[in-house]
Amino acid sequence: MTPSQTPPGPTTPRAALVLGLRESIGLPVAVLAASFLGFGSLVAKTDLPLWLGLASTLTGWALPGQVALVEMAAVGSSVLVIALAVGMVNARLLPMTITLMPLLRAPGTRPWGLYAASHLIAVTSWIGLMQRGHRVPHALRLSYFFGFSLPLWAMSLVATAVGFHLAGAVPSAVSLGLVFLNPLYFLLVMCVDLRRRALLLSLMFGAVLGPLLHLLSPDWGLPATGLVGGTLAWLLARRGPPRDAPGHG
Repeated sequence: MTPSQTPPGPTTPRAALVLGLRESIGLPVAVLAASFLGFGSLVAKTDLPLWLGLASTLTGWALPGQVALVEMAAVGSSVLVIALAVGMVNARLLPMTITLMPLLRAPGTRPWGLYAASHLIAVTSWIGLMQRGHRVPHALRLSYFFGFSLPLWAMSLVATAVGFHLAGAVPSAVSLGLVFLNPLYFLLVMCVDLRRRALLLSLMFGAVLGPLLHLLSPDWGLPATGLVGGTLAWLLARRGPPRDAPGHG
């Protein structure tokens, strides 16, 4: 579709909210629901109560951190150790929040809206705004983000409960596979946007450095890959001619 054929963006907060709602109900909701079905099944099979799984989805809504919480709670780790582990796993959300807030903050935006939006930042909602947000006027992006994110969050709660009650009917291997469906979806969605130099370099460095650093240190290989690969990609991307990133403007 050429720029002249691109449909006009929303012109009111209500229209932006409805647009976000429409674009989240489909593949994003389906993938996230499947992942949280697996998570709910994992909660049940580790003999933890449903309320714990729902509380982690309600308050944390970050699947890697939630899996860490369930696994550590199942083996009887202390609350302090669990909190530290979950905090380290979810530290990846900090750079997402930092990159997303300038896109959501417009003149006149109330702070409570940004605080509420920061709770709804997850991989799926982040990539949704980064790839589609440029079509929405800056002043309306917060409404669009709520429309896109709230159905994902609500479906995650429903899927956690359904997965918990279906645990006996789902083999353990299938449950674990569903948990990893969301990262795979994220990778495939990012591959669609490889025209961005920094993204392409990040994926290349991650693919090369990940296995090597994991062999050197299984415990620290993954964060080291993110730190080293991401830094190198950022430095090299800055050396080339600038390109407009989706979502800005």
